[in-house]
Amino acid sequence: MIQVAEALNLIAENSCKMPITKIKVDKSLGYVLAEAVYSPINMPPFRQSAMDGYAFTHGEHNQFEILKTVQAGDFSDDEIKENQAVRIFTGAFVPDDVNTVVMQEHTIVKDNLLLIEKMPATHANVRAKGEQVKKGELVLDKNTVITPAAIGFLACLGITKIKVFDKPKVAILVTGNELVSAGKKLPKGKIYESNSLMLEAALKAVGIKKTSIFKIKDSLKKTKIVIESCLSNFDVVLISGGISVGDYDYVKEALLKNGVTELFYKINQKPGKPLFFGKKENKLVFALPGNPASSLTCFYVYALPALKKLMGFEAIHLPEIKRKINSDFENTSGKTLFLKAFYDDEKVTVLESQSSAMLNTFSTANGLIVVPHDVTEVKMHQEVVILPLN
Repeated sequence: MIQVAEALNLIAENSCKMPITKIKVDKSLGYVLAEAVYSPINMPPFRQSAMDGYAFTHGEHNQFEILKTVQAGDFSDDEIKENQAVRIFTGAFVPDDVNTVVMQEHTIVKDNLLLIEKMPATHANVRAKGEQVKKGELVLDKNTVITPAAIGFLACLGITKIKVFDKPKVAILVTGNELVSAGKKLPKGKIYESNSLMLEAALKAVGIKKTSIFKIKDSLKKTKIVIESCLSNFDVVLISGGISVGDYDYVKEALLKNGVTELFYKINQKPGKPLFFGKKENKLVFALPGNPASSLTCFYVYALPALKKLMGFEAIHLPEIKRKINSDFENTSGKTLFLKAFYDDEKVTVLESQSSAMLNTFSTANGLIVVPHDVTEVKMHQEVVILPLN
């Protein structure tokens, strides 16, 4: 049995980035750039009006003849004299012969004559060519996570495809004779199976959509066959249940028979002590506890960092923040505790129903309080470490 920090280090050391793939920009949300992107054009590609107003040459005049109108998308190379101006709109091409745009609210127009009541500074309201980014300039660096704004930025530069780290395909295996799918009649002695949907939702929340769910009975033969298939067709295998030491827990044996190398088994923590992490070639396996709260806790703390490492993220672990706890708490277990909690800007509250089988308070929690294994008590108003889940 190992400590939490050692387990996290082993996961980081044994998780490698996925292969690089080229995808369309409009499909790239949530992906991580595998190479830097440079601008193929100046942006804006021409001098551009920042306002609806009138373009003119700044000088001694404050009254001008309105020569013509330039809308966004128009181009004009007509000569514009010093006593002339053009009606212009936001985003439109600013002709070469003028250097300033006055906003229309600061003007009076009568009989095709423009009178400027409030004179702007020279070059006001004119966006310079390449003001936002110049041709050949770095647009987005390698390892940047693609956001909606990044997609818009790339599109406005005319970029249609980018190279990113691929996202892993994940298999979710749920074991147990006692499990029944929601919506079916619940016989005595059975429980509704929820972990597969919970883990699938947690994967979707981080942008992983290539998932498949497999449900198997407590059988060594069936478990071995399904795991063998998953190792052949998926990058990561998440298993829920069957990893403890009961007579019908066959997962660890089935993994070893399939050539999975055990990197650790059991962590000195609560909940989720029976956690297996292994590897076969470049395929990762997490055998999570079957109890729902334990399974989800171990997913967030251990499986999620590995998945983020595969996807190319630089920061892979849940961030840590500190808040003052509003109650006393004792830790007599000698284990690291992950406590379901709710925090605000000032304090954090330990929620009820901390049992590894209970999701009722997990569904309203927004963080996990971390109590290290060597801390025996926490006093009210003492600062504690929280792993945010939102």
